[in-house]
Amino acid sequence: MPRNLILAAAPLLAASLAVQPLAVSPAAAQAQTQAQAQAQGQAARAQPTRIGTFQSWIAAHTQEQGQKVCYAFTNPTRSEGGPQNRATVTLTVTHRSTGRDQVAVSVGYPYPRQAEAVLTVGTAEFRSYATVQSSAFFQNGAQLIAAFRNGRDAVARSPGPPGRGAVTDTFPLAGFSAAYEAISRECPAPRPAR
Repeated sequence: MPRNLILAAAPLLAASLAVQPLAVSPAAAQAQTQAQAQAQGQAARAQPTRIGTFQSWIAAHTQEQGQKVCYAFTNPTRSEGGPQNRATVTLTVTHRSTGRDQVAVSVGYPYPRQAEAVLTVGTAEFRSYATVQSSAFFQNGAQLIAAFRNGRDAVARSPGPPGRGAVTDTFPLAGFSAAYEAISRECPAPRPAR
């Protein structure tokens, strides 16, 4: 058969195969339906649930690997130097069973290799300890939380995508304390073992 004829017939063959119903036993169909329902239930449980909106901050919780995770986040009020096609930019504080006061900035584009971001609140400066994909992670969570509670805004300075200069995002801190209290109530700190 000539190659042109095979290429022309391929879409027709694929279409005819796609519409052929598969013979499935009632028991197999029921098992498949139950598995789909269970997967949909798990996906629904993993959806974030809003705790509340507190001025510029939103507090929410979700499930990660069966564990409750609470977080508060805000978006920048001002951004400079970022690429036009950026994804969502956020400043987030998270409580997990494995750690509290985890602070991250997501810049909406992949960080260059071994990049370092700097988060400034007032005169206090905090450097990221790691960047992964589009997020920078910061140490000294308790110090950052104290600075957020007392500050007016947080300014993140990050290296831009290759060939671009620095990117600056300014995040409002109005409502942070209330959002932080809300996630702390929803995901209380574990009690020390006696």
